Amino acid sequence: MSQLPENLRYTDDHLWVRVDGDTVTTGLTAHGQELLSEIVLVELPEIGDEVQVGGTAGGVESVKAYNDLYASVAGEVVAVNEALVEEPGLVNEDPYGDGWIYRLRPSDPGAVDELLDAAVYRATIDQ
Repeated sequence: MSQLPENLRYTDDHLWVRVDGDTVTTGLTAHGQELLSEIVLVELPEIGDEVQVGGTAGGVESVKAYNDLYASVAGEVVAVNEALVEEPGLVNEDPYGDGWIYRLRPSDPGAVDELLDAAVYRATIDQ
């Protein structure tokens, strides 16, 4: 398994979340993209969408299956990674960098702290 960034928060759904000032950036973890295999399509949320925790915030299609992406933090989508429309494989190639999926302004910035830290996420995927 690739190195797991310690500065991110994680979900059981294999998403990562990074605080960037007053926004949070979300993407699929390296482990998550490895489980799905080659990503062939990324469905992005719309800028301005209000997402709720557990609500759909896009999706990814791989050569294996289609999976909805569920919001781990509630808020308003303020940016999406348009590069993924033409190059969905960026999620596989650089999941913690150029493969980010969307950014939102959280309704409750403290909600990120409730997500899994790297050690807990690592323990869940190592089981």
